Amino acid sequence: MSIVFTARPRKKIEQRQLELRGRLWPEITDGHLWRRKHHQGFVTLPRTMPLMLTIMDDLSEGQPVSSTYLELWCRAFDECFVTLSKPREMAFHAGFTGQRGERTWRGRMKILAKLGFIDVKEGSSGPMSYALILNPYLVIRRLMQQKNPGIRADKYNALMERAGEIAAVDLDMPDPWAPPLAETSPATPAPKEATARPSPRMASQRVRHRAS
Repeated sequence: MSIVFTARPRKKIEQRQLELRGRLWPEITDGHLWRRKHHQGFVTLPRTMPLMLTIMDDLSEGQPVSSTYLELWCRAFDECFVTLSKPREMAFHAGFTGQRGERTWRGRMKILAKLGFIDVKEGSSGPMSYALILNPYLVIRRLMQQKNPGIRADKYNALMERAGEIAAVDLDMPDPWAPPLAETSPATPAPKEATARPSPRMASQRVRHRAS
């Protein structure tokens, strides 16, 4: 007899969490908390983002890019595309202030582009006017396959483990940068050898020979 395991309903887990929270913080009400179902201005991001941000900082060789990347992500919608029309504001929100703030921010953006986490295009705001955010799972996997020295094996293994826990299959997805497989046309059958047909004169000679 096979045993079927069913997942516990999410509502029951949520109820238990609420009950535990109430016992731990009895003085706290929903009015003290930020809840996504009751507030606006939120963004969707992978649960592995904190770990991936530390991997990005490891790759940037002493010039942390995590705050720049996270600020960019928080401006993007489902198109994964951001118009970089407010560089000074974006630099400030990423933690870069002063006269060199915007310059430092641009430097971090160039590092992110070089590593492959984003792609930038020129436009009305200059060489860096638009940014496309690529799937960070796939970028990190690609850098790991390329044996980038900035990728730590322990962190990559931890990323695989955590991705499995949250049912994220990104690390198992096909490589979008891989060249497409060449289409093979069906083999052309070898031409049959033509059978020589006897000429009428030779045929008549054979008939005479048989008759004699």
